[in-house]
Amino acid sequence: MVTKPMKQTDNYTYRITWSEEDKEYIGLCAEFPSLSWLADTQEAALQGIINLVAEAVSDMRANNETVPQPIAARRFSGRLLVRIPPEVHKELTIEAAEAGVSINRIISARLAKA
Repeated sequence: MVTKPMKQTDNYTYRITWSEEDKEYIGLCAEFPSLSWLADTQEAALQGIINLVAEAVSDMRANNETVPQPIAARRFSGRLLVRIPPEVHKELTIEAAEAGVSINRIISARLAKA
């Protein structure tokens, strides 16, 4: 089996979805939210966005700009600070107390359902 060497841009987070408005597939990259690529097939949309991201990375490097790190390469602590209205905080605290669990467990369970 022959394998192609991986490019740095292969590590980015790509998504292909259908655009009802354009009647084409749209290729997206989470690390470059301002870029997109329209194509008739999913494969062409993926290849198009990969090529576009590679061009953007090349341009950024040529201009000494900071290139986004792939999400897959980042480390996540599991800590998330979220500001919520005091009333919601109170409701969550009451719900957690009634369930006999921490407020973090209540919030984590709700996020997992989202």
